[in-house]
Amino acid sequence: MDAKVFDMKADVAWCPGCGNYPILKALKEALAELEIDPTQLVMVSGIGQAAKIPHYIRAHVFNGLHGRALPPATAIKASNPRLTVIAESGDGDMYGEGGNHFIHCIRRNPNITNIVHDNRVYGLTKGQASPTSPLGFKTPVQVHGVSLEPFNPLAVAIALDAGFVARANAQDREQTKDLMKRAIAHKGYALLDILQPCVTYNKLNTYQWFKEHTYYLDESYDPHDRMAAFQKATETDKLALGVFYLSPNKPPFEDTTGVYREDPRPLHDREVNFEKLRNLMSSFTMNA
Repeated sequence: MDAKVFDMKADVAWCPGCGNYPILKALKEALAELEIDPTQLVMVSGIGQAAKIPHYIRAHVFNGLHGRALPPATAIKASNPRLTVIAESGDGDMYGEGGNHFIHCIRRNPNITNIVHDNRVYGLTKGQASPTSPLGFKTPVQVHGVSLEPFNPLAVAIALDAGFVARANAQDREQTKDLMKRAIAHKGYALLDILQPCVTYNKLNTYQWFKEHTYYLDESYDPHDRMAAFQKATETDKLALGVFYLSPNKPPFEDTTGVYREDPRPLHDREVNFEKLRNLMSSFTMNA
């Protein structure tokens, strides 16, 4: 499949040189190589520069409230398990406003892919610190530097026994594309945190900085070793890239819901039992 099938005729509202561009290209290529049908793909996002990416991909789109991408993504997948569902936004949206949903989505383990554009700053709202901004990072709001410990999404995900936890570097498009394909193919919740520069508001974590401060996990690394994965996730001098953790044999949320245990068909493919529906509505009336 040609990646052009996912092209949209839309003006891209990102700064020249933004790290979102290689992510967009890698995602289109990953979807094409996996032969994902655009009519069976749903992109879900919140608010922010990264959250604009679904508007630049030919697919179904749900653009929700700030930090609220994961609940509708979970519901969409539960209502029709045949769909490929990707929830994506930035580090502020997913880990800040959406931090509570991030935690409990991992616990539910829906069969969705969670792609987070991690530029360590709020790029849409003029550059204030995000949950992943490093200590001492100065912004127009944090004029004396960030005083809070940065949020570590990978360590949190591993601590919650997420099924798939990985990190990529946006400028390494081939490796990013490969990790996207592995995350999408994973059955269950998959987190892919992508380091990407914000060329306008983050002058510290540049393309060169990420190149010098990252390395790839080698073939000797075992992603099934949870303690080793947690240790790698807490490294700060150099940031590891690749698949940190795989937790096998975890049933997805949809498989544990009673409605699909005996009938795998999506709800919209089934006949409505109007008698049960009337009885249900009557029970609410009687209880009122």
